[in-house]
Amino acid sequence: MSKSKSRRRALSAAALMLAGFAPAGAQSPPQIKKKVMPGGAIRSGNFLFLSGIGGWYPERRPVPGDIRQQTADALEIMKETLAKAGSSLDLVLKVQVSLVDPETNWEPMNEVYNTYFPKDRPVRSYFGTTGFRRKGQLLQIDCIAYVD
Repeated sequence: MSKSKSRRRALSAAALMLAGFAPAGAQSPPQIKKKVMPGGAIRSGNFLFLSGIGGWYPERRPVPGDIRQQTADALEIMKETLAKAGSSLDLVLKVQVSLVDPETNWEPMNEVYNTYFPKDRPVRSYFGTTGFRRKGQLLQIDCIAYVD
């Protein structure tokens, strides 16, 4: 069987399993155990998932601040949440950043981001957005981290 046919078959099987169907002769996928950790992280096995950490929360700071301030605030919340769940920034594997006006905000966000991840940076993806529910919020960050 060619690589492309094999890949197509694997992708088809994965799509069917995601839809709730198991291909003939396949076992059902294992039950995923997840646990909500302190600070709102979800743990599954040795992985922590943090979602939707905003750059600005009025209860933490009355004015939104600029992208540098919001990046630092979001990463501090990430750091605190990971610590409560038994992990750290050093164990972050993947980060995703949603950024308002990336043309203007990418460089200053990246400067602050690099101070939190100075070496062995996690993989990262980002996308631009037109805004968030909270007017004045300039970014939102998600991450996946390892935990023992």
